Amino acid sequence: MSAGHETTANTLAWSIFLLSQSPEWRSRVAEEADRELSKPADGLADRLTATKAVVEEALRLYPPIAALSRQAIETDHLGHMAVGPRSLIVISPYVLHRHRRLWSDPDAFDPTRFLHERRGAIRRFAYLPFGTGPRTCIGSSFALQEATIVLAVLTRSFDLRLCPQVEVWPVQRITLRPANGLPMQIEKIG
Repeated sequence: MSAGHETTANTLAWSIFLLSQSPEWRSRVAEEADRELSKPADGLADRLTATKAVVEEALRLYPPIAALSRQAIETDHLGHMAVGPRSLIVISPYVLHRHRRLWSDPDAFDPTRFLHERRGAIRRFAYLPFGTGPRTCIGSSFALQEATIVLAVLTRSFDLRLCPQVEVWPVQRITLRPANGLPMQIEKIG
């Protein structure tokens, strides 16, 4: 439970940071939140498509779990490399999600990658914020839904701007988080 809380909280922090750097997407999410949060709750997360795309792009750029490890059961091969039994294999979603062969302009914040028209172009194992296979995160659907709705509510209610002269840099602790926190100027909307 604590891992799920911390990973979702970090995903929200990175999403807020990225929106503070993109007035276009901040406005788009705020407009969507104004429109959709006033409607019945049924299917809300599915209607917040731009907001969800921002969360997924934040997960791509700053995956809370920056390394996944697995142990080989028996001898295998990764490409041309032999892998012995019980060898530890480490996959870094942070590196994978920024790989130039898998993503165009991989370091740029571009939530359109996760909108319907472009989503199908994402290769199956190019995006692993929740892992994959039998060890995938059991709470991934809930976490994505929760983060999407919370981000919409925050964006509708507050204007969050990064404080001047603050440099944001990721640091790996248990999860990937802003090294010195995320100092923001907060203004209530409405």
